[in-house]
Amino acid sequence: MSGEARSGARSRPTRPDVRVTVGQLRVSADRGAAREVALDALATAARAGADLLVLPEYASAFDPRGVGPEHAEPLTGPFVTALRERAARTGVAVLAGTTLPGSPAEDADAAAGSGAAGPARAVNAVVGIDAHGELVGTYRKVHLYDAFGARESDRLEAGPPDAPPLVLDVAGLRFGVLTCYDLRFPESARRVVDAGADVLVVPAAWASGELKAMHWRALAVARAIENTAVVIGVGQAGPGVVGRSLVVGPDGVVGLELDERPDVRTVDVDGAGLAAVRARNPSLANRRYAVVPRG
Repeated sequence: MSGEARSGARSRPTRPDVRVTVGQLRVSADRGAAREVALDALATAARAGADLLVLPEYASAFDPRGVGPEHAEPLTGPFVTALRERAARTGVAVLAGTTLPGSPAEDADAAAGSGAAGPARAVNAVVGIDAHGELVGTYRKVHLYDAFGARESDRLEAGPPDAPPLVLDVAGLRFGVLTCYDLRFPESARRVVDAGADVLVVPAAWASGELKAMHWRALAVARAIENTAVVIGVGQAGPGVVGRSLVVGPDGVVGLELDERPDVRTVDVDGAGLAAVRARNPSLANRRYAVVPRG
């Protein structure tokens, strides 16, 4: 769990499969509209008998030109509150990207040591909500997307790299969280696996561009193989992003792969199969290095 976490374990017994709904949504900058799209996906997950719904990065509001303080709302705001209420009603746990208010401008500047006045930034976060509607943890994105000509750090502040990972217990499997650009840093995934994750969940708004869809797929497959973990990458659909949500088995086999259009699909994650792969390929036990945050 994150440092804010409480136990999110389900009371139901462990089952061979955990049912996960992947919500590849097209998200508006209108927070009310985005909230309704997210709730529609949760209704679909409930009808499918899912244990967990995964929504993309920035599911609460998105602008491909940049997300910042104007898109933020607190954990007590309408987006997270609506998801919590609906999760409690349906029994479906949720992992969803949102945007939280950041530090006041003077605090952020002081922390940066600039001494200059500037606008407050927001925080790119993923919330974990259990099947009882409890907010069990929040992951604040560590690696901001300052690459390929973009500068996410102009509008967002990074999460602390030494914060405990967010790992959500769902029906006997543990789902650990990365966010979008984090996927390019293998130590991020390994740290979450060291915290007990069986499944790596990657909410994303993966920016489109030359080779970008290929990178997304290749990195997801690599993270699955090197960690003998299931990887569930859930991307946004729409302008400026690639979509291409996918579910990769711990052996690197891609079991589900969407195109660029909005879609909501449900898959079963095989816990027994995951354990069998880890028994045949004990690379986690054989490794000789640990991951230590740089701070």
